[in-house]
Amino acid sequence: MTRADIAKKVFDVSHLTGEFTLRSGITSTQYFDKYQFESDPLLLAGVVDMMADLLPDETEFLAGLEMGGIAIATALSLRTGIPAVFVRKEAKKYGTCKLAEGPDVAGKKIVIIEDVITSGGQVILSAADLKSFGADILTTVCVIDREQGGKQKMEAAGLSMKSVFTMTELLAV
Repeated sequence: MTRADIAKKVFDVSHLTGEFTLRSGITSTQYFDKYQFESDPLLLAGVVDMMADLLPDETEFLAGLEMGGIAIATALSLRTGIPAVFVRKEAKKYGTCKLAEGPDVAGKKIVIIEDVITSGGQVILSAADLKSFGADILTTVCVIDREQGGKQKMEAAGLSMKSVFTMTELLAV
């Protein structure tokens, strides 16, 4: 599939209209139901092929954010051979009580993997958590940048972001 084919398919299967409250608290008339493209193995494979091209060469771990980033990080890990860690929004209160599941992130060069970014709030929080464990955050790679200030807020917090698609690009297909 070409980039245009993947963009059209992502839009066709995941774009919804109506009234939606986003994680950021913003109300929107447009929503991308990311689980629709994440649950389609052929479409997800096409998306992660494009994401793989955005990863810095020195990436040691992929950090998939709960919940949507986990499926993408897993698929990207299988595609690239780069190990994945799974980052919870808060540490579980039982068992190992970990926030970052998988290998130890201390001293590792990490790329945060996310599905859709609106305000960047969860990425900023999770990056701070990973840094507190000694991780070196190289960048964040997401599938869709909703272009609602997330990239700028992340940059203000010292984080960079790359996206496979922007909302503008998907709306134009």
